[in-house]
Amino acid sequence: MTFTLPRIDSLHNEALAQSLQRQLDHKTKPLGSLGALEALALRLGLILGSDSPELRAPQMVVFAGDHGLTRRGVSAYPSDVTWQMVENFLAGGAAVTVLARQHGIGMTVVDCGVAHDFAPRPGLQIRKVGHGTADCSTEPAMSRAQCEQALMHGIELVKGLPGNVLLLGEMGIGNTSPASLILARLGRLDIADCTGAGTGLDQPGIARKTDVLREVLLRHADVTDPLEVLAAMGGFEIATMVGAVLQAAAERRVILVDGFITCAAVLVASRLVPAVLQRCVFAHRSGERGHSLLLAQLEARPLLDLGLRLGEGSGAALAWPLLPSACAILREMASFESAGVSTRDGAA
Repeated sequence: MTFTLPRIDSLHNEALAQSLQRQLDHKTKPLGSLGALEALALRLGLILGSDSPELRAPQMVVFAGDHGLTRRGVSAYPSDVTWQMVENFLAGGAAVTVLARQHGIGMTVVDCGVAHDFAPRPGLQIRKVGHGTADCSTEPAMSRAQCEQALMHGIELVKGLPGNVLLLGEMGIGNTSPASLILARLGRLDIADCTGAGTGLDQPGIARKTDVLREVLLRHADVTDPLEVLAAMGGFEIATMVGAVLQAAAERRVILVDGFITCAAVLVASRLVPAVLQRCVFAHRSGERGHSLLLAQLEARPLLDLGLRLGEGSGAALAWPLLPSACAILREMASFESAGVSTRDGAA
């Protein structure tokens, strides 16, 4: 199997950008007074190629997988929590499922490589590459063939989703570790600056985790190509997410990115095709150490900063209402001229 990148063209459209900005500037408000909501409206218009953008059938996808590296004690929770939380998602009891239900967001959970076999049921897609990755402190997390298989799973998954918005979520005990490794290697940063508490490690636990991750980086010292980094140190759920991001970008969907792990997937995708970032809206700045550094690598301005570090896609679900609000401002808010309201210079 040979993986081929989807074609993702630049969205640069100066005429549309000027039209959108002109609309925003002439709404019945002081210039720029809606702040980041105006920048969001402009971005959504450019992604969807319209000066009257509409968001249809938003889809939250939670990508789940296990990690062999957890055997090295890099997480406060055992790997079994991954499959148990998948069951919780499917039962509707997790934070992200509550929020998705509240906001009318479609919900899909994907078994990308959980160390457990699930009974088929609605809302679950089985796209399993393996029962968890290998321990990347002793060997590559996955083979190149497995990595490409996961990428293709993500591409095919998105092809089957309705709507024009993809919200990214994830579940995988230990997956802050591969996210930290990806950031450190692709961002050329010290691993200590990229490593945080994850699911709740104390300071000695973070120090042990950092030592293990430094060992992993030394083990794979010559690996620098984005796909090779993904295969050597990533996860099945992260690789599947990379494929999904690439396909969503190719289809010109809005990609609403959650926290640290989903941003790591977007970092890999953007190093493969930089135009991916034109389709992305970043939901929030999380409380996970390293996320601010990762957002800086992506040149991202997140919508929220609530100190979240749950993952799952919870931050994306919380940020979601801002997107239809931004579109409604463009479509429905009156201009000074249409409302007969005087501007600063007295014109109507």
